[in-house]
Amino acid sequence: MALLSINSLKKYFPVKKGFMTEPLWVKAVDGIDFSIDKDRVFALVGESGCGKSTVARLVLRLITPTSGKVMFEDKDVFSLEGDSLKAFRKSVQIIFQDPFASLNPRMTVFDTISEPLRIHRIVKKHRMKDSVVKLLAKVGLGPDIMNRYPHEFSGGQRQRICIARALAVSPEVIVADEPLSALDVSIQAQILNLLQELKKGSKISFLFISHDLKVVHYFSDSVGVMYLGKIVEHAKTDDLFRKPLHPYTELLLSSAPKVRVKSDEFGVISKDLKLRTPTLNQVQGGLRTDIGEVPSPIDIPAGCQFHPRCPKRFEPCDKVIPVLKPLNQVQGQDQETDGRLVACHLIK
Repeated sequence: MALLSINSLKKYFPVKKGFMTEPLWVKAVDGIDFSIDKDRVFALVGESGCGKSTVARLVLRLITPTSGKVMFEDKDVFSLEGDSLKAFRKSVQIIFQDPFASLNPRMTVFDTISEPLRIHRIVKKHRMKDSVVKLLAKVGLGPDIMNRYPHEFSGGQRQRICIARALAVSPEVIVADEPLSALDVSIQAQILNLLQELKKGSKISFLFISHDLKVVHYFSDSVGVMYLGKIVEHAKTDDLFRKPLHPYTELLLSSAPKVRVKSDEFGVISKDLKLRTPTLNQVQGGLRTDIGEVPSPIDIPAGCQFHPRCPKRFEPCDKVIPVLKPLNQVQGQDQETDGRLVACHLIK
């Protein structure tokens, strides 16, 4: 049984253009399904605005869905009340994108990390300090910082404090919503290695949300590719990066910055890395480079949502919505694609 299951989840936000007018609907999440097993990492990737962070907030019950279910240990999260809801809050924690914004500037490190221990009555008062020291040690911080405030730390240190706070209640699932994007590249590597060590030691499951494909490839076990509120491809991480099947996934992987290694006139090897992440309009390597902008989630194209930008579109793409279907039910597919899900008319 999956630890966390998402079933036909939808979230539409109303948008009014004027007084006495019917609201339009932003389809932030439009009927997605996935599950996370114990001690596994499921990653959601996609361009900004595709609905990844909305999924995170739905899973945590920070917002209510338009329809669909979030099941945790076979219980509907949105039907939980009282002690059952408190137990869910303890079991599912979050690491936010901006570590400074997610810390109370008026609370010391000790107050921040001890707060969940007090709320859930995990540790007695006379042992609280020792417990906080142990949690700080887990994330590579010393006990001398306990009486300091968030503004006294670097971005990487603040994110470590946020991770210690999430670990305080021994969660079963951590939702990591772009946990590295606000940090410098060198600090990102440290935090990612820390998350990897914690996963190995604590067997915690992760819903990992990121736009950094290199990080996703390193950290996740399986990946869901989102586009305009829908998952268009779902696969094991190695399979997806080795052989993407949906045209959008191909373009997304092709848009990742590459490190080019070259020799100068003295024979010295140097690395040429463009730090600016290219957009899908700059994709090279045999695919179209002028594919336009992402359509508005208020006015989603008919048929396949990606067809206005797709370099491989053909007749049915602008008329029929493709269904996310398992490839192991399709005759003629090789063993490599077994168990994968793709929503594309190219897959017969």
